[in-house]
Amino acid sequence: MWIAISALNLAIAVMLGAFGAHGLKARATEAQLLWWQTATDYFFYHALGLLALGILAKVIPQLPIKASFILIQLGILFFCGSLYIMALDLARGLGMITPIGGALMIAGWLSLAWQAMKYAK
Repeated sequence: MWIAISALNLAIAVMLGAFGAHGLKARATEAQLLWWQTATDYFFYHALGLLALGILAKVIPQLPIKASFILIQLGILFFCGSLYIMALDLARGLGMITPIGGALMIAGWLSLAWQAMKYAK
């Protein structure tokens, strides 16, 4: 399941990246394009991270990754989603939740670090 979700994230990231490069470029301001690019970059990085977590879950099934996976996935939704919506000029106020998404991503990676340290003992 984790690998399938990761693959869906990566497919969506490619689609959104292509839309930003081809469909949005002619209509958006420089700031909006930068928000879109930042969202797409972070989407890709963290979707690849989710894929790594899915593989890790297969290699070390005793390592609990569920919390990390969920936190990172929520982080993608909040961080990238809010930037995409702002770039489309739909709701600039969503910029207030962007840092929440970043904090969720950080929490997900810290959760993995914690679980890995516990597993290594």
